[in-house]
Amino acid sequence: MIRKVQIVAAAATILLTTGMLCAQTLTTAAIGHAELQQMIRNAHAAQQYEALASYYRGRQRSFEQQAQSEKLEWERRSQNVTGPAAKNPRPADSSRNRYEYFAYEAQQMNQQATYYESLSSGSKQ
Repeated sequence: MIRKVQIVAAAATILLTTGMLCAQTLTTAAIGHAELQQMIRNAHAAQQYEALASYYRGRQRSFEQQAQSEKLEWERRSQNVTGPAAKNPRPADSSRNRYEYFAYEAQQMNQQATYYESLSSGSKQ
């Protein structure tokens, strides 16, 4: 029974990682940091704001997927708190920290996307 759960967890992790990599390469590979900064400086039309909002929504989804993956890892690591895993910092602590980081970054990307969506709708009027 435990073996089946481990296999299902491994398969889920592989699927999440694969989906995350695909989504991340589509959003981050297309726009570099310098190009993003230039887009932000030059954005004045609704279409440009929509492109920025779309970029930040993609980043948000990517961070949310990473957070979900880390949450699963955190739960898995929390199961084993004996032996070497009981020492501070515990392996579960690092997974919790990564989960909190990815959740925070997803929230920041949501704020950026919302901001550019509001600019987009404001410039259409």
